[in-house]
Amino acid sequence: MARNELAAGPSETAVLAKQREREAAEFQKQREALIKDSNKSHTVGFVGVRESIDDALKQSTVGLVSLSDFQRTRQGLEEDAKRVAARTAAERAAATKKLIKEKKKEKSKLSFAGDEPEDDDAPPVKRAKTLKNPAVDTSFLPDREREEAEREAREQLRQAWLDEQERIKAEAIEVTYSYWDGSGHRKVVECKKGDDIATFLLKCRNQIPELRGTSIENLMYIKEDLIIPHHYTFYDFIINKARGKSGPLFNFDVHDDVRLFSDATKEKDESHAGKVVERSWYNRYKHIFPASRWEVYDPNKEYGSYRIA
Repeated sequence: MARNELAAGPSETAVLAKQREREAAEFQKQREALIKDSNKSHTVGFVGVRESIDDALKQSTVGLVSLSDFQRTRQGLEEDAKRVAARTAAERAAATKKLIKEKKKEKSKLSFAGDEPEDDDAPPVKRAKTLKNPAVDTSFLPDREREEAEREAREQLRQAWLDEQERIKAEAIEVTYSYWDGSGHRKVVECKKGDDIATFLLKCRNQIPELRGTSIENLMYIKEDLIIPHHYTFYDFIINKARGKSGPLFNFDVHDDVRLFSDATKEKDESHAGKVVERSWYNRYKHIFPASRWEVYDPNKEYGSYRIA
């Protein structure tokens, strides 16, 4: 029995082998057919166009034709084919756009309005404009016209203030000073409120013969025990109500405090004559009173109630 099984074994193996060969051959045949069909689909459009151009060229050039006529005819046929292809592409694109629009319209329709006929000639529905409430306060919202009006108003106020300051600077004042060379020689000079200290010293030099040969840089103006730099103007002290060690810097006349009863809670209303001195004299005697009390004016420094002990 074992021998019979061994004899039947090789025949079944041969049958299985032949079956596998047939299946492999069938698979290879199907694979080649698929490759052939795919190559045809890639070239069918181009081949069709070329065949139509070649057929039309053969029909147009029957008989003896010169080379230039043949080339001209062929070029014309190729241009016609390009125009047809371009027109076809444009039509296809237009059809695609139309289809997309129709799909969008269908999506935008309500579900219960699908059975109603469409009226293409109907005018578009106008949406009602939202009305504004005039009673609502809109002052907090940005408004270009209001902002422009406010800017113009601010500019007018600024210009008016500048004009007023120029008018104040042009006003004349009498400045009482004392040429100091160890003793006082009191004089009065007229200036404008907008004049600086250098201009004031120039006018003082013209009144004092001893200073005719002295430059302005070598002259000093001392007011309320403070050395006033040359670039400051009388207007600066007047507008800021500046104060010195022993009196106000914005009063340029000379007067005493004539109150009958002194009050310690109120400042004294005294103004002293400013001193005009030569810088050389100050450098020589600055360790001696009153020059020892003098210091350069600092607008950021507080000089107290300037009482004299």
